[in-house]
Amino acid sequence: MIVVVDASVLVAELLRRRGRELFARPELHCLVAEDQWDEARHELEKRVAVIVGQGRLTEVQGEQLLGVVRAFVEGDAIEIVARRFYEHMEDSARRRVPRDPADWAPVALALALDAGILTGDHDFLGCGCPTWTVETLLAELRAP
Repeated sequence: MIVVVDASVLVAELLRRRGRELFARPELHCLVAEDQWDEARHELEKRVAVIVGQGRLTEVQGEQLLGVVRAFVEGDAIEIVARRFYEHMEDSARRRVPRDPADWAPVALALALDAGILTGDHDFLGCGCPTWTVETLLAELRAP
């Protein structure tokens, strides 16, 4: 199964063991649009800094977590797709997410691949692509 992962879900799940285990499943091919990866990388650093600031991790543990996430993404679990692959779908994708046109990249990539989108963002509903939440995707992958 191929899914395009929205930046917010990517960030949240990369910081969780559950999410990294989900993304590493061999029956799942996870893709992220280059534009979304740029956003996610920045947000990952911000979220880890907040967690460290709250005292839930030490600075060393925060750096270790970011190292785990970077190594994970550089491995085979998540494929970052270059903008040139999906940019021809930008106009159509922007029309399909009128409430937040900044979300065009995952829609364009999903359209280009005829794939679903893994998201928790309701702005993707009605975009013409199947949408998955983490919970529904996990349930589907567990089904016989």
